[in-house]
Amino acid sequence: MGDLSRPVLPQALQTLFLLLVYSCLLTSGTELNFVTCGSVIKLLNTRHDVRLHSHDVRYGSGSGQQSVTGVTAVEDSNSYWSVRGTSDALCHRGTPVKCGQTIRLTHVNTGRNLHSHYFTSPLSSNQEVSAFGDEGEGDHLDEWSVQCEGALWRREEAVRFRHKATDALLSVTGEQYGRPIHGQTEVHAMLHPSQHSLWKTMEGIFMKPSESPAGSRDYSQRHTEF
Repeated sequence: MGDLSRPVLPQALQTLFLLLVYSCLLTSGTELNFVTCGSVIKLLNTRHDVRLHSHDVRYGSGSGQQSVTGVTAVEDSNSYWSVRGTSDALCHRGTPVKCGQTIRLTHVNTGRNLHSHYFTSPLSSNQEVSAFGDEGEGDHLDEWSVQCEGALWRREEAVRFRHKATDALLSVTGEQYGRPIHGQTEVHAMLHPSQHSLWKTMEGIFMKPSESPAGSRDYSQRHTEF
């Protein structure tokens, strides 16, 4: 677990700073139609219309790790996640994410990774989903496989995220919390695919692969695109 005593910028300022830095690197061109490594995104559960969210609030049961929820608010800085590779498989900035590829989703404001394990979720008694690690480094339970059609993860496509270690799917079934996160929706993992486990990319900053003069892809350049 991370050291919560270390000084950090206020969450809104962290995200604003990140967006300002990335916006300085914008390039012209058509909008990317796929998700790329290094992109910072929000994910919407299409069945329940909530965005994947986290915050420095821990579960009062189960693992006691940082909670992960769903929120209806669109403009909430705690709903940004960075698309990253794993410790065993790097994900070079700007490279399109392939269907079936294993990734980590790192919560931008707290630096913890989307995580799951065999603890029971507090409301639905499904498999708990939490945020774990420190500054983007956690363990193998942070790894998720992108389940989509075709070759690449397309932005307009509803996809599923399968937890590599337990084979469960990131899901929402509508249960809502009381205090201290009143009205937020439980996010958990379930073994069987359904409408509850579909997620679509929404707002974000998408790292753009560049074209070399010869026309071949060059992913070493750092570009972004809204």
